Amino acid sequence: MKIEVRVPALSDSVASGTLLPWRKQVGEAVARDETLVDLETDKVILEIPSPASGTLVEVRQAEGAVVKAEEVVAVIETGEGAAAAAPAEKPAQPAPAAPVMPAAVSEPAPEQKPSAPLPAAPAAPVVPQGETRRVPMSRLRSRVAERLVAAQHTAAMLTTFNEVNMQPVNELRQRFKAEFEVRHGVKLGYMSFFVRAACAAMQQFPIINAAIDGNDIVWHGDIDIGIAISRPRGLVVPILRRAQTLSPAEIEAAIADFARRARDAKLTLEDLSGGTFSITNGGVFGSLLSTPILNPPQSAILGMHAIQERPVAEHGQVVIRPMMYLALTYDHRLIDGRDAVQFLVALKAILEAPESLLQET
Repeated sequence: MKIEVRVPALSDSVASGTLLPWRKQVGEAVARDETLVDLETDKVILEIPSPASGTLVEVRQAEGAVVKAEEVVAVIETGEGAAAAAPAEKPAQPAPAAPVMPAAVSEPAPEQKPSAPLPAAPAAPVVPQGETRRVPMSRLRSRVAERLVAAQHTAAMLTTFNEVNMQPVNELRQRFKAEFEVRHGVKLGYMSFFVRAACAAMQQFPIINAAIDGNDIVWHGDIDIGIAISRPRGLVVPILRRAQTLSPAEIEAAIADFARRARDAKLTLEDLSGGTFSITNGGVFGSLLSTPILNPPQSAILGMHAIQERPVAEHGQVVIRPMMYLALTYDHRLIDGRDAVQFLVALKAILEAPESLLQET
């Protein structure tokens, strides 16, 4: 019995996707729900699983093909005819096609092993001196580029800066990190402090969490924070929903899960939809100062940076402290400079007296 393999349903905002390298070849046995091929959309990479156990007998769409929801991409032979099914000829690569990169083997988590290597991030091609080489951008990279350019054309972006003394947070982490990990099974990082501090500051300045929709201002009762995660394939921003209700352990666990699933191409469209505010941490790459770009339709984004020991004045004395620059980019059409600056000042004050940030909600 022949069963068609179809592209899964996509969201309203995603019309099509591009097929990545096939994980299975014609003539190979497949198990039910085993991933046959990955589909790269504008927002996320989705897996197309086998609808049944059997043999892959036909591939109708090659790597690089652009396909829509419900489109047939392959055929599975099941039952007694599966073993005897003759492999169909594999379609040729579309011209001009991007060079095929070898799949990268991702180290599996202890409790689960992937059935096949995950799609590799596009490696930089080796280009001989005196030559050039042109390769197409991935859909994710193209979409990120499109959104960033659109943000600069549609919003009146302005960035305000401040700096925070991270010594109180560092001391609190050192004091409680071992107990925290034993109790909750997750490490106590910096992000839970910043998420909870941002939520507290937005309670004072809710305009930071608002958005423009045409001639209306949309006020949000929940704070849904996008956590920017950079990958070679492109930036993804999964959403930490109702962040104002989450405990430090819930925040750290959710962010660790986002990072793991982003690495393994397991994020869903639902994970990336919505969001009322974003946080990006260029400090993990060594950035000392930057101006983040808005993630529309959000009206503000917070940039964290590298912690650097610097001389600062305290009570008339010069002391060395671990300092971090903060940057808040905001849409000046909606947010006045006073509110943006005061929000950042409030954030600084909360982070420099962080004891309340470790309390359970």
